[in-house]
Amino acid sequence: MPQLALDVWSDIACPWCYIGKRRLERALLQFEHRDQVTVRWRSFELDAGAPRERDPKVAYVARLAAKYGVEERQAQAMIDGVVEAANREGIAMRFDRTKSGNTLDAHRLVHFASESGLADAMKERLFRAYFCDGVRIGDPASLLALAVEVGLDAETAKAVLDGDRFVAEVRADEELAMRLRIRSVPCFVFDNRRGVAGAQEPDALLALLRESYVELGGAKPQS
Repeated sequence: MPQLALDVWSDIACPWCYIGKRRLERALLQFEHRDQVTVRWRSFELDAGAPRERDPKVAYVARLAAKYGVEERQAQAMIDGVVEAANREGIAMRFDRTKSGNTLDAHRLVHFASESGLADAMKERLFRAYFCDGVRIGDPASLLALAVEVGLDAETAKAVLDGDRFVAEVRADEELAMRLRIRSVPCFVFDNRRGVAGAQEPDALLALLRESYVELGGAKPQS
């Protein structure tokens, strides 16, 4: 049976990336050949120049309003829309708790976790930590605790966070995204042949999974 590679570019600080991950999971549950799909989590930093932790006195809604040049009531409406979409996917996002910061170290942890087959678990825990639990996403101590929680070795994880291991892998993902002209996330690339950006609905992702699998020589789904 053919193996289908699915590369997903996303950032830990992107709420639609978390929603997109959940929708992909729903699509995979319906896909007849999900055991032949390898999901590879690719790094993408929406703000590579962000500090480890932003000023906690500035509320998320105020920061969003400044980013898009809108009034806070409009920014709040944007947040409410995301929260509603997340709720439909079983995610209870709490933007009043989020502690924004640089996500490079979080991405490095995902690469580290991939060596143990725990990349998906690490990605999920990081999303939940940031959007639901109010964890400081740029804080090494907080990240270490999350790494241990998903089953990674504490001593090795600390060494990763203390050094620069996997920085090259993060940069390679981002350079590949540039070559593929990926400018927004989440972005799903199926077998290096076709890609789609945005938190697509499960039915759309399922259709792409099936089409890509057939193109690889796999069996067509039974009608």
